[in-house]
Amino acid sequence: MITHSIIAQNDSINFKNNEQVDEQINQNVEFLSEQLQSEDGDLSSLTDNWQYYKTHPLNLNKAKQEDLAELQILNDIQINNLLKHREKNGNLITIYELQSIDGFDLSSIKKISPFVYVSDNFNSAHFSAKEMFKDGKHEFVVRYQRILEKQIGYFTPDSITKATKPNSFYLGNPDRYFARYTFQYNNNVSFALAGEKDAGEQFFKGTQKQGFDFYSGHVAIKNIKSIKTFVVGDYQATFGQGLTLWQGFAFGKSASAVNIKRYGIGIKPYRSFDENRFFRGAAGTIRLKKMEFTLLASYKKMDANATITDTLSNGEVDVVGVSSLELGGVHNTTSLMQDKGTINQTILGGNVAYNNKSFHVGATVQNMNLSAELIKKPSLYNQYDFQGKSNFVGGIDYNYVFKNANFFGEYAMSANGGKALCQGLLLVLDPKLTFSAHYRNYEKKFQNLYGNAIAENTLPQNETSIFLGMESKLFKTLTFSVYLDQYKFSWLQSGKSSPSSGRDIFAQLNYTPTKKIDMYFRVRHRTKFENSTIDNAYDYLIPYAQYNYRYNLSVQITPDIKFKSRIEFTHVDKTLRPDEDGAAFAQDIIFKKMKFPLTFTLRYAVFDTKSYDSRVYIYENDVLYGYSVPALYEKGQRAYFIVNWDITRNFEIWVRVAQTLYDNQTVLQQGSLNQINDNHKTELKLQARLKF
Repeated sequence: MITHSIIAQNDSINFKNNEQVDEQINQNVEFLSEQLQSEDGDLSSLTDNWQYYKTHPLNLNKAKQEDLAELQILNDIQINNLLKHREKNGNLITIYELQSIDGFDLSSIKKISPFVYVSDNFNSAHFSAKEMFKDGKHEFVVRYQRILEKQIGYFTPDSITKATKPNSFYLGNPDRYFARYTFQYNNNVSFALAGEKDAGEQFFKGTQKQGFDFYSGHVAIKNIKSIKTFVVGDYQATFGQGLTLWQGFAFGKSASAVNIKRYGIGIKPYRSFDENRFFRGAAGTIRLKKMEFTLLASYKKMDANATITDTLSNGEVDVVGVSSLELGGVHNTTSLMQDKGTINQTILGGNVAYNNKSFHVGATVQNMNLSAELIKKPSLYNQYDFQGKSNFVGGIDYNYVFKNANFFGEYAMSANGGKALCQGLLLVLDPKLTFSAHYRNYEKKFQNLYGNAIAENTLPQNETSIFLGMESKLFKTLTFSVYLDQYKFSWLQSGKSSPSSGRDIFAQLNYTPTKKIDMYFRVRHRTKFENSTIDNAYDYLIPYAQYNYRYNLSVQITPDIKFKSRIEFTHVDKTLRPDEDGAAFAQDIIFKKMKFPLTFTLRYAVFDTKSYDSRVYIYENDVLYGYSVPALYEKGQRAYFIVNWDITRNFEIWVRVAQTLYDNQTVLQQGSLNQINDNHKTELKLQARLKF
């Protein structure tokens, strides 16, 4: 009974602090979406842990180092100090005892409180199959969405059109379906099976007689005796700082100026719907005292654009060469269906690591083989990119905590001799003052299709940078964050006729005068170079500068009603072309009443930009596991509303309707199959979740 009382008290804390944590996550998602130039990418793999620990909080008296690191909220200095405190003084009595530990203050306690609790009652990792199925949690999620306006790609073609213009129409209807079943027992056993059909793909007919275009699933066990993790099916692998092996998305530069460290957690079951950023096969990690040993194997089909084929004696066509690997994951036209599963990919890899409380060192290797040779179209800028059928990458990473300093880094080398290095430092001079520094040097000939380190480029290649950041809690209510990232590219990039450089400067001031009011003001300045398009005699680089200014206000008007307002202004300096300005204003109203089954979220936004270059990204609330960060450009208005209805404790539904209305456009996405002959675009999204 005492244990339950403690957890109930923590639930109250969770309700008060969830918004603060969610706001930080939302800002990081905005940063990543802007870098990827993706408006509705599946980023749920990045937030799976937060969603899980909200309903299955960590016991701070039992949590291991890797469990706390998995939250990606505490830094290694805080984690190390917590473990030392627990070892020296015994179990915590209350979560607020953290204030007596170096590196912790009330703000950091509020950030982790939705995901942790304190108790002396430990769950055992040893259990029977009967207990697992009795106490395990089941979840079934289904989602439906579509664009309501008519798009020109959705029509029934006649036989002549099919023969002469096979890519002038979509094969299926505009509906998008999503379904997933998961089973979870504590943090020890999980099972998942999911399927997805994208808009324009067929469903149980034509090219998709098997139903969904994409299926995914896994069976996984974790923290059972010496087995840290074992997965059969779909999984992701993240090690070190992402130079040698990191499959999936990761937050890079973000609204947290000192959060420049990657937390590789090893093998992780895959639950998302991105059709490429995962491995398929088996992987496992065994822990023997302070040593960990990981092996992984993956075999799956990949989409590719075939350019060289060979006809076998039995009449089958064998793909010998491809010009590119397709990562879109959508198969709704004839040509995209032809690219689907064109080649096979095999990956074998492993990791050996030594861990103690203050020091970690690991060695990672991965070898990739393709069934056909990748032969890119010859170009000056891509001559150092990976081409061929196989590639080997090996690397060493480390992490060391000494008092209030955290040193970390990774060194990697690819089969062609290309090298990549990153080195970071996190220094906590005071609970109110933290510094960060990061140096990266990725050679132009370093080749790794499965690296995802902090970088301006998509892959860690052809880049050198020095990053400096600081976060200072000036007063109890005022926090100032700033970073500078100065980088250069030693070789050409696409659309650039010579090596170039760039600069990213970010500053944000957060002010929280009361528990009900939170606001921040942000300035970001980025300078890059682009080819001149004015003088056609020869190409040369000219600077391209972008300035972003934002004011964001969140006010809890009543215990049930919250207002959120944002004003954002963008200025683009194109040197030889006219400058561009863009502006956007968004107002949110959120109604959420304790013990009331309905939650309402509404937004109204107006925007006015010269073109896509001066666009503004604004994070939007969405259904659970859904993400939307639209790029607002041209001139118009955008509004959405969401209703979340908890019909019972175990069954809830979401309804989301979003519409963009353009004041200066009469045709949207002109020239594409998504063209709408109107000035508005409306999306409907329905989702239901059953828990039992």
